Amino acid sequence: MKIKLGFSPCPNDTFIFDALVNHKIDTEGFEFETFLEDVQTLNEWAIQGKLDISKISYGVYPLITNQYHLLKSGGALGKGVGPLLIAKTKDENWKSKIETLTFAIPGKNTTAHFLFTQAFPNATHKKFMVFHEIEDAVLNGEVDAGVIIHENRFTYQQKGLEKLADLGEYWEQTTGSPIPLGGIVAHQRLDEQTRNAVDRLNRKSLEYAFEHYPVLTDYVKQHAQEMSEEVMRKHIDLYVNNYSLDLGDKGMKAVEQLLNVFQNMQKVNG
Repeated sequence: MKIKLGFSPCPNDTFIFDALVNHKIDTEGFEFETFLEDVQTLNEWAIQGKLDISKISYGVYPLITNQYHLLKSGGALGKGVGPLLIAKTKDENWKSKIETLTFAIPGKNTTAHFLFTQAFPNATHKKFMVFHEIEDAVLNGEVDAGVIIHENRFTYQQKGLEKLADLGEYWEQTTGSPIPLGGIVAHQRLDEQTRNAVDRLNRKSLEYAFEHYPVLTDYVKQHAQEMSEEVMRKHIDLYVNNYSLDLGDKGMKAVEQLLNVFQNMQKVNG
């Protein structure tokens, strides 16, 4: 059986799925056609129902619950892993000017946008762009500040940028739960047996990766966009953890809280 599988080219995703898509484990007769795309593209495809199995931002999950089932393995949750809000200089009074500032956001349906809106509902001037363009947009004055994710968390200081806020802190303080960043979903056109089998394979693939870590495979390196191995490992260490193996009760509770917060935000916004 052939399954269309989508995930990002970021090290955490290629690390998780390497063994699965490159047949380093027994795939139990499943064949995977892979699509490596920016997470906002994957979010848009999920709304369209394009892929069978896909990595998505939890920010889009409330919009696709009628099409997709959430799997337990392969996602990204944790504490201290939230997106960062950065600027060229740190103005201590920036919050008082928030309604006049323009912010770069890595995609409309991303968890980063969800967390930003939750923390700063009065910030309405937003420019949506691909995540790796945001640092330059801040540096060249195209925007006043930007929300960064992925490996940019580890490189923004090298470019002389300053952190204004950790968007994950607000979530953690208000909910007490880990931050649901990205999940793995299976389209409802797949039967339950197939969904469970893929979930099991996702876990086996990650277990294989953990067994061989800190070795970085060629598959991880080739998609890492000129990242140093040190940054690749920092990326994996931050975003891949026990919640990636299995959401568990705490992870599921965090996802339910996100759905509740999303519904409340929708009510407030009419």
